[in-house]
Amino acid sequence: METHEHDVRNERVTLVLLGIGFGLVGFDRWLMAPLFPHMMHDLNLSYSELGSLIGVIGVTWGLWSILMGPLADRVGRKKILITTMVAFSALSCVSGLATGFISLLVLRGVMGIAEGTFSPASIAANSDASHPARRGLNQGLQISMIPLMGLGFAPIVATQLLEWVPNWHWVFMLSSIPGFIVAFLIYRCIHDRVPASVTEALRHEAPLRWLDLFSSRNVTVATIAILCAMGGIFVIGAMVPTYLVTVIRLDSRSMGLVASAVGFGGFVGCFALAGLSDYVGRRPTAIFGFVCAAIILFFFSRVGANPWLLFVLLFGVALFAMGLLSLFSGPVATEAAPLGLIASTIGFVSGVGETFGGGVAPVIAGFVAQHFGIAKTLDFALYSLAVGAIVSCFLIETAPRRRKNNGALQSDVAIQRGVSAIGTRAK
Repeated sequence: METHEHDVRNERVTLVLLGIGFGLVGFDRWLMAPLFPHMMHDLNLSYSELGSLIGVIGVTWGLWSILMGPLADRVGRKKILITTMVAFSALSCVSGLATGFISLLVLRGVMGIAEGTFSPASIAANSDASHPARRGLNQGLQISMIPLMGLGFAPIVATQLLEWVPNWHWVFMLSSIPGFIVAFLIYRCIHDRVPASVTEALRHEAPLRWLDLFSSRNVTVATIAILCAMGGIFVIGAMVPTYLVTVIRLDSRSMGLVASAVGFGGFVGCFALAGLSDYVGRRPTAIFGFVCAAIILFFFSRVGANPWLLFVLLFGVALFAMGLLSLFSGPVATEAAPLGLIASTIGFVSGVGETFGGGVAPVIAGFVAQHFGIAKTLDFALYSLAVGAIVSCFLIETAPRRRKNNGALQSDVAIQRGVSAIGTRAK
């Protein structure tokens, strides 16, 4: 139900700009992978160094999501969005001038800091602008741009640009241009809007502490659940290509086809699952997502050399598993947050998931593969998803439609628009 106070035009403009911005984050993050064969020759890099260059972004991204979420709550979203968009676009450009592994590692690490700072601020800004009844869908659409542009379009754009420019250095430099354009559009079109009534209400509240975000049980549940989801999809993304070649005995072309299902399935899942939760609720959607991902992964692990069937099944696993990442880091984290700590909560939930689920889980899976065989890593991912289903049972339902309270839904509009009032008070 719409209220006359809600600015639909602002909601749509914000969604489009932040969706593109989030997509550019994924694009810059994964651009190195398709360019690496050329970089490897020119800079004398090894495969282990490739892993370090990609992994360092995940670690710094996760840590800075946790650390810098509170900053977005204090100073407002817009300043953070513009500064970080310019920063990681510039760093992507400078990556094209790197002369060796150490310089690349430093640049990619600092890029992860910028992107990790951008992430919670942008998801929170999306929430500020969204009508509560569409919050899940809007945040899911935004988050879905990472797998679409990072895992889907980045390899295509990179390889096509290499046909037109002298070398890989130019690809990095040209790819940074859209980021500067989006930063300018955010400056012109996105505003931190604070209703006077909410600002007045917050003046009489006790000062907020970062630890207050744990006053909601859903913060703890969402953090554990997103670890389980990442322990599934990150292990699958890291190990399935090798599994398909060494265990299933697919050729490289067929393996590439099957592995691409992670990007396309993840794109659909990020907005489909979060959007579904607007109607049926966060808790049942989370349980449903984990159960479906686990069941489909079970069948995937028992299929032989049938590329198209493997593609369909992996598409399904990615749809549900990545959809869960969107659900927990988007609407669940947003609605679990105390007033004024939305970016802090989003940063904590997604940051812990990124740092440990995206960093530690693949390391554990590597140990499992080394000692028990790579096929057993799929069992590890399966168990992780199964635990996630159990954990999700402890979620408290927060979806506005499911609360069936029109008054709460209307007040939620004001509350979500007022989260940047903390920044106003600081000024």
